[in-house]
Amino acid sequence: MSAEPVTAVAAATEAKPVVEEPKPVTSEALEEQKPMTPEAPTETVKTETSESVPETKPAVEEPKPAIEATSETPAVPEKSTPGLSPLSKLFAELPSIIKDAEHNEMWGVELADESHVPTTIVLEKFLRANTKDVAKAKAQLIEALKWRKAVNPAKLLADEEFDTSKFGGLGYVTVYPKSEGHAKEIVTWNIYGAVKDNKATFGNVEEFVNWRAALMELSVKELDLPSATEKIPENGEDPYRMVQVHDYLNVSFLRMDPTIRAASKQTIQTFSMAYPELLKEKFFVNVPLVMGWVFATMKLFLSPETIKKFHPLSYGSNLAGELPSFGKELPTAYGGTGKDIEEGLTVKYSA
Repeated sequence: MSAEPVTAVAAATEAKPVVEEPKPVTSEALEEQKPMTPEAPTETVKTETSESVPETKPAVEEPKPAIEATSETPAVPEKSTPGLSPLSKLFAELPSIIKDAEHNEMWGVELADESHVPTTIVLEKFLRANTKDVAKAKAQLIEALKWRKAVNPAKLLADEEFDTSKFGGLGYVTVYPKSEGHAKEIVTWNIYGAVKDNKATFGNVEEFVNWRAALMELSVKELDLPSATEKIPENGEDPYRMVQVHDYLNVSFLRMDPTIRAASKQTIQTFSMAYPELLKEKFFVNVPLVMGWVFATMKLFLSPETIKKFHPLSYGSNLAGELPSFGKELPTAYGGTGKDIEEGLTVKYSA
């Protein structure tokens, strides 16, 4: 891992939504999420007030009860609250969200109404990243949509050619079949031991974040959310997530290089905000003890729930044992018998 070692994808990864000023050591504080945004500024949720009910006097005046209505007397219920789930409430806010962000695409999904399964998946992820707080989920979704409009990460993946000398060999995406079914497992790899020049790779923070975003978009593309036909089960496990691996074998930046720290901090903040609840597990392999500052940084932006998904391993060969459903398909360096990660997918590079 490295400067960005803690991205999620959430960064996606995964994280409190990054909207508010990150609060010290709270919770992509490392997932979700209350997110790693990793803290989205809360917005006021517009609620309907109960309507007044006019009293009607009976034709014949009956004696008034000895006891007046008290606080125990049921109040007139609000029109919009009873039986309305957080997801339905967020859907009710969707038109204003899209209007404020001036953008309606998230992870390849064109946000639509409540009958559109891919849209329900997107909104449910933002809700889970904010412990079902509709106001916070709304604020984070607006921020994420604005970011996608400004950066256009899908276009970065499709058109951008990144500098090989800076980023070549640092990131891959592999897809593995689950042994017990037809579903697939997606793994994003960040090979920080391959960094040749810290300043060249991490010095331009915007360029580094764009490269990581393009790699993340490649993983999201493999999730293929626009084609999803099954909603995330209510209060059940989310099947639309991925695994991330950050490998620190032979890293040359064992100290708290300020250039690396700046790139790491920005990446964590961005990914916890823009890619919530896309992370299932995150492994940090071949981690030297001096890299402890990476985890300390993540805790500033990610939620405790997200941090629970993070697993540091001293040896890369232990990884297969942590992923029993497809671990044998991993490369030999990670305890499996499969193909090398370099045979997987990656972003475009210039000559």
